Amino acid sequence: MPKFALPAIALSLAACSPAHAEANRPLKVLIVSGGCCHDYAQQRQLLEEGLKARMAVQVSHVYYDPKPGEQATRPALPIYGNPKYADGYDVVIHDECAADEDSAAAVDAVLAPHRAGIPAVNLHCAMHSYRSGDWKRPVAAGAANARWFEFTGIQSSGHGPQSPIRLSLAPGSHPVAAGFVPYTTGADELYNNLTTFDVTPVLLGVQPAAKDAADRGKTYMVAWTHYYGPQRVRVFSTTLAHNGAEMADPRYLDLVARGVQWAAGRL
Repeated sequence: MPKFALPAIALSLAACSPAHAEANRPLKVLIVSGGCCHDYAQQRQLLEEGLKARMAVQVSHVYYDPKPGEQATRPALPIYGNPKYADGYDVVIHDECAADEDSAAAVDAVLAPHRAGIPAVNLHCAMHSYRSGDWKRPVAAGAANARWFEFTGIQSSGHGPQSPIRLSLAPGSHPVAAGFVPYTTGADELYNNLTTFDVTPVLLGVQPAAKDAADRGKTYMVAWTHYYGPQRVRVFSTTLAHNGAEMADPRYLDLVARGVQWAAGRL
């Protein structure tokens, strides 16, 4: 056999290996959305199109958009009561806003796939969802009202008026931030960081033109990663993009796409 044929055969075998096939299989992503305060119909479209433009991915949705007269902060998401809602998916993106949903059973169901090992990405109001007890004060690890915050990685209790956020890289060199060029967003909400749970910062944000002068020097994490639950599942979260214009920004969609890839172990 000619010597030059050996590397070719080796490459061919590698390309046919199960590991190679798995690495090139499109990711299966489930986007959970709905609730108060945001145009979720628009966000679903922006996220799906943005992800498909940046990676090989199959996107599915589960959502509930409250009807007039319903309590929008308690959207009747069909994942409640269904702990297997994420079976078969590689990553779940939580983009819901369920600020007043405090049912322990609902939280149990939402967290079940992630405690079982399915990675997650949390966007914006997901950090202000599933709050119970005295959530405006720092919660303690292991407390009943800390369960959702332990999953997202940060307890945030609120934000100020919308104002441009100046973004910067956190110390270190997280792979999600590779290639990121700092910029200033349009009008957006800067979520506070009340308590953190062993997170690794990715991006920091400050609002130099905040309405309240006392807020102009406050720097908060706006993107981070951590490992959650008994399976040490990967979770990427960002509080950015209240408005559609910010979510449509290619730089934001690049960040979310890299967060999805990192969570899935594909980055």
